[in-house]
Amino acid sequence: MHNVEQSPHVQLVPVDRITVLNPRARNRKVFREIVANIAAVGLKRPITVTRRDGPEGLHYDLVCGQGRLEAFQQLGQREIPAFVIEADQQACLVKSLVENCARRQHRAIDLVHDIGGMKERGYADADIARKTGLSLEYVKGVARLLSRGEQRLLRAVEAGHIPVSVAVAIADADDQGVQEALHQAYEQNLLRGRKLIAAKRLIENRRRRGKGLSNRSRKRQRISSDALVKAYQEDTDRKRLLIRKADATRSRLIFIAHAMRELLHDDRFAAILKAEGLDSLPKKLAARMDRQELAQ
Repeated sequence: MHNVEQSPHVQLVPVDRITVLNPRARNRKVFREIVANIAAVGLKRPITVTRRDGPEGLHYDLVCGQGRLEAFQQLGQREIPAFVIEADQQACLVKSLVENCARRQHRAIDLVHDIGGMKERGYADADIARKTGLSLEYVKGVARLLSRGEQRLLRAVEAGHIPVSVAVAIADADDQGVQEALHQAYEQNLLRGRKLIAAKRLIENRRRRGKGLSNRSRKRQRISSDALVKAYQEDTDRKRLLIRKADATRSRLIFIAHAMRELLHDDRFAAILKAEGLDSLPKKLAARMDRQELAQ
């Protein structure tokens, strides 16, 4: 199972003694692929942890490799190969954030949250840019997005409706600047089709309802008997109205069918219709007229 090259820096660490300091949600499809790959060919790259003494003995904090660790847990493995480094918890958190930022296919929202995590731990924009390899301007923009409480924009980024760069531009612009940001995103092929429509809707909601999202708990309200009876009565009234409209429409159709049948029995009227090329009837109306003819 543990197909890794033996190295003095690699140790077998109990999986139940590893704590994930910076947990994140995983794409289930990608995770299943990781599990299948490890089950088939073994672990090719050890995870990275650091030692920590606790009340119950030696424990480890995860620096990077959450997906590999969870795959081992799902496969029922008790130990996992790991690089054991010396670092305090603060350094481990930063290393984890930097490692996430450096991933090739990280989600945009992960990148935003990782930058926010480093800001919360007191790192300056220049330090974050140097550690992550991102531009200083980009880091400053994301920091503004987070500091201004742009929850609505962040949710749109997480859903994949708009890129992070466009969200930052919108957050940093006035009404006219927002339109210019949308135009630039369109020209750069970042927002087209449905995504552009969704972005415009987002901007309108942000203008009317604000940057943040409601934090009010959505508890189910108890429905009183009076409220239940009222709702039932309203629904009954709507259905009665619908039935009255249907009956009225049916009466009109019967009248039209009867009137057309009587008119078509007039040879002169039928001749005029034929001369004008109007002697055909809708199938439904013709069928109803035939039924009326047979009923008499």
